[in-house]
Amino acid sequence: MTEEERAAAIAQLNDYHRCRINGSWLLTPGVLALDAAKLASAIEEVCTFQAFDEGDDPYGERDFGAFEIGGARFIWKIDYYDLDLRNASPDPANETLTKRILTLMLAEEY
Repeated sequence: MTEEERAAAIAQLNDYHRCRINGSWLLTPGVLALDAAKLASAIEEVCTFQAFDEGDDPYGERDFGAFEIGGARFIWKIDYYDLDLRNASPDPANETLTKRILTLMLAEEY
């Protein structure tokens, strides 16, 4: 698999993961403190995010994004772990070897 094919495979898995809220998202205290409407808007923004650029996504994996809602700036990031969540994934392009964790935070929490 070429580097471009690998990045495309990872990006496809990341796009799928961003639209699934199945216990593999981590919401920071600031995000959890939002009112229900703003939280729902932030989750929807992550799911539909398309504003990827080379500065924030240099490898084309679509694993990071930043956006604003109502004056609040948000950051999200997908990290790749082994199935035991103890180490980095040996191959993020292989979904059978990788557990993805998406973290959504307020920029001020970074």
